[in-house]
Amino acid sequence: MKASLDWLNQYLNPPGELEEVSATLTAVGFPDDGRHEYARADGSIDPVIDFEVTSNRGDCLSHIGLAREMAAATDRELVLPIDTLPEVSEGARSEHTEDEDEPPAVVENEATDICPLYTARIIRGVSVGPSPDWLVQRLEAVGLRAVNNVVDVTNYVLHEMGQPLHAFDLDRLAGRRIVVRRANRGEAFAAIDGSQHKLGSDMLVIADAEKPVAVAGVMGGLDTEVGETTTDILLESAIFAPLSVRKTSRALKLSSDSSYRFERGVDPRGVERASRRAAEMIVELAGGELMQGVLEAGAVPHTDHEVSMRADRCNALLGLQLADEDMALILDRLGLSPTLDGGTITCAVPSFRLDLRREVDLIEEVARHHGLDKIAIHEKIDIVTRPPQDEIIARRRLNEALVAHGYHEAVTPSFLPGKHAEPFLPTLGSGNVTGLMGVSEDRRKTDPWLRPSVLPSLLTCRKLNQDRGNAGVRLFENAAVWVRCDGQEFERNVVALLADADDPQFALRDIKGTLHEAVAALGGDAALARLAFTPREDPRYSLAAAVTIDGNDHGHLGMASQDLLEHFGLQTPVVLAEVDRDPLSALYPPSTEIGALPRFPGIERDLSIIVDEAVAWQQIDDAIRGVAPALLEAVSFLGTYRGKPIARGRKSVSLRLLFRDPARTLRHDAVDPQVAAIVAALAEAVGAELRS
Repeated sequence: MKASLDWLNQYLNPPGELEEVSATLTAVGFPDDGRHEYARADGSIDPVIDFEVTSNRGDCLSHIGLAREMAAATDRELVLPIDTLPEVSEGARSEHTEDEDEPPAVVENEATDICPLYTARIIRGVSVGPSPDWLVQRLEAVGLRAVNNVVDVTNYVLHEMGQPLHAFDLDRLAGRRIVVRRANRGEAFAAIDGSQHKLGSDMLVIADAEKPVAVAGVMGGLDTEVGETTTDILLESAIFAPLSVRKTSRALKLSSDSSYRFERGVDPRGVERASRRAAEMIVELAGGELMQGVLEAGAVPHTDHEVSMRADRCNALLGLQLADEDMALILDRLGLSPTLDGGTITCAVPSFRLDLRREVDLIEEVARHHGLDKIAIHEKIDIVTRPPQDEIIARRRLNEALVAHGYHEAVTPSFLPGKHAEPFLPTLGSGNVTGLMGVSEDRRKTDPWLRPSVLPSLLTCRKLNQDRGNAGVRLFENAAVWVRCDGQEFERNVVALLADADDPQFALRDIKGTLHEAVAALGGDAALARLAFTPREDPRYSLAAAVTIDGNDHGHLGMASQDLLEHFGLQTPVVLAEVDRDPLSALYPPSTEIGALPRFPGIERDLSIIVDEAVAWQQIDDAIRGVAPALLEAVSFLGTYRGKPIARGRKSVSLRLLFRDPARTLRHDAVDPQVAAIVAALAEAVGAELRS
């Protein structure tokens, strides 16, 4: 960032000397990367310093941004430009003035996902000509060529406030219309520097009623540039997504001062301030009449948030003994409006500080402005050993349990094609759930999404193994998944499993047993009572069940449907499961009950009952345990039979009951009444008939 000393001092009271400015800004993280002198026509010299600005500090790619840092570091007064433009009431913020039947222009925004806000002001009757000497000298000092009094104002405000602007010749806009949209593939564009380009469908453009007139955030078009014949202008001020601008700039090999700033993020609330500042200067230097109101499409993104910092944590991390009040004073000078409450400093982060999100960011601010040179360097590092956190141990035990069952851990990318991600969007109440990288409808199938489920990743891995001729595949992965519900973003940690399923019934029992073992490893045998499987309908599965913990739905398992197998190109049936990891981790540490070994033998009774096909084992198990026989020790599933002589739509389920008396050897006549009670309960609960 090239900064003119004279220009910088315009915002400082008192002004700073060259060496002081260089040393101070270098000390707070903006190193002096070189200097040169700009010689004015009158023979005076304006020193210019090229400051190095890190990519997360887009707010300092402006003279006001650097002046703000200088003022904070030296306790100077920051002098901001006075806004004398009349305020416009909400009722007047319309697309036309009161004395016109037709609006002077129309603005449409078809891409609010990557252009949250687009604004335009109309100035009529301007006289385009050379800029005054002071403006020419300011621009030339920082390496810019003066063009005319309108274009020069937009460049001046960019370097003053950090908000890129663009001025269009209104009469050259077809239909006097601005449309913010994605380009059509192969669409032609002539840039203002004379270069010709073919655009891609992922590039954002500013178009009129017929064609692109600018590549959004990168460069304006040749056809609508402001020239000597221009009388009416449309002044653009907007927000464009950094990633979109960066990708487009790289793809077209086209860069500018505007793209450099948009790539790093601009102040969402600076859009209006910069537009007003430029409009005021244009009217002052080029004449004309500023039309009432402002054309808007979109809204200012919500940026208001607070970040808290523990004062003792700041001192511990930096190795300092700063008073809480001194930390608060530093943050106050940076415009963060800190409040101190019991050792915690809470800051209201201004919209221009896009880099302040976490406690450690505030600690860095304290370190920078206290002075990095004042932080002692120790020859030895003290290390305090601590036991692993329960969550870490729980995750290890979970992985060990899955590996013990023959599963191999997979590590896959967090991004998925939309066509793979969309079938796995979860249901969150009645909210509108979309992918976190959701785009326009015609691109949902191809553009990458942050995955809403890990299962598509494992299915893709299974397809790769199929292509390599591998069979008997078992995979699991611990990872995060993301969705957006009604505009709010949600992130969850899950564990997902996939296994080949040549025998569907065995595969379902096996993956269910694997989850039982995992729960037992985390919470002990007592935790098994908190785990349940409830049958449910799911279009992704031919057979499916909800996985519940303490009665709350935390996942699902099932046999992948034929449609799902075909979607991923699989020829082998697979069984899938995905469970929220946090409730599983919360089961740790295990609760273990220790008792004496049985002294007396037990009695086993095998039953075969005929039930409807829809009856699940969980219902049978619940019915038996609902009777609560005093001597019943365990219930085991043996198998299922379908076929003659069992009627269609019915099945035979075989189970084993283990009875034991801890005080004596059981006799069969003591068990018979309890078996009879169980048979009666099954008949009532699930309509079971005892198979002869």
